[in-house]
This record gives sequence, structure tokens and C-alpha cells, in this order.
Amino acid sequence: MNNENIDISKLELASNKRRLRAFIIDDFLITFVMLLLLWEPILNTEGDYFAIAMLMNKAYIQIITIKIIYQSFFIWYYGATLGKLFTKIKVIDFDNFGRVSFAQSVLRASGRILSESFFYLGFMLAYYTKSKQTFHDKIAKTLVVNEVN
Repeated sequence: MNNENIDISKLELASNKRRLRAFIIDDFLITFVMLLLLWEPILNTEGDYFAIAMLMNKAYIQIITIKIIYQSFFIWYYGATLGKLFTKIKVIDFDNFGRVSFAQSVLRASGRILSESFFYLGFMLAYYTKSKQTFHDKIAKTLVVNEVN
């Protein structure tokens, strides 16, 4: 995506509804990847829900790592995760409305983990700020906007 030629007058903040759809798509993708990676150990639990919960707890670091890599790479390289691409929204730099740097994308992905870890409170900021920024958008200085065609 080439953000250098964005017409700023056409920028429109992404709705919380679109952002929620993108979030759901991305979380399903991560869940699917984790199921693939943990398929054999899950089968070995023989349907014991407590054993599955314990398995997921043991895989917590791997889940967080995959989420950070996924979010960081796609936001940095494409300006959007697969969920955001599907819902036609993208992440841009707050200061210059251009491409997000790699450091910003890693900071945003890490902040997103914190937003999730504390009862998704970081996401709730989007409902109460004029710029619709979540906690992770604020710390990384990013905005989520509709794709400009």
C-alpha cells in the first residue's frame, strides 16, 4: 500500500463496527493457527476441558508471540491485518497520515496485548475519544481509517 499519495481531505476514521469485525476475523485466524499447532496435544486430552484449558495456559507465551508477530508484520508491511484488509480499513501514522513504521507497529501490537489482558478496556477508549483511538493506537501514535480508493 502506498500511503505517500493519500489525499488527507478524503481520510475518514474507521467505524467501531468495522474495527470490531476486523478484530473478530483476526482473532479467528489466530485461533485457527493455534488449533493447527496444538492439534495433536488437544486430541490427547480426550475432551477433558480442564486439560485443554491447562494446555492453552502452557501455550500462552506462544499465543502472545504469534499475535505480536502477526499484528506487527501486517500493520507495518500492508498497513492492515487480514481482518482490516477484508473490512477495508487500515492503520496510518497519526502525525503525518503516512505509513506506520516498524517500531510503531511493534509498539501497537504489544499495546494491543495489554488492551486485551485488562478486560479489553484499552479497546473501549475508541468509543470515548474523538479520534476513535484505542490504548494501543494512542501509545503507537496511529489512527485507523477507511481505505481511500
